[in-house]
Amino acid sequence: MQHLTIVTTGGTIDKIYFDDKSTFQIGEPQIGEILEALGVAFTFEVLPVLRKDSLHIDADDRAAIRTAIENQPHRHVLVTHGTDTMVETAQALAGLVGKVVVLTGALNPALFKGSDAVFNIGCAVGAVQTLPDGIYIAMNGRIWDPARVRKNRDANRFEASRA
Repeated sequence: MQHLTIVTTGGTIDKIYFDDKSTFQIGEPQIGEILEALGVAFTFEVLPVLRKDSLHIDADDRAAIRTAIENQPHRHVLVTHGTDTMVETAQALAGLVGKVVVLTGALNPALFKGSDAVFNIGCAVGAVQTLPDGIYIAMNGRIWDPARVRKNRDANRFEASRA
């Protein structure tokens, strides 16, 4: 992989908290700074499409994400997304042709010490350059098929879905 297109949609990974009551806003995408700091050996571009908590992402937003990906000339696409509806968005992207698309996010904001953001991004970057064309989710150290995964909100992790 020589080039990675990164589509950002907001979510916890980009949240900035302001006070003790957990009031937050979705801030600037953090992934560009993270990849720069890590000194990655490929070029990348960050394409902000949304700045929303994933609970507020709707069908029109998913269509905009899909269009942004379809319009990219590059094969490798990483999508940062909130974890609550990541699976639904990944399922809505099914059928994209000629692309490897990996969605990832964080259960804690990237700006927080001990956040899983850098780990999940690293896992997603490894996945996007080694997997065949298709749509995938990279969370909790695993690569998931969107049709066979769910977020367990009680345990705050992704796991195989019960069919």
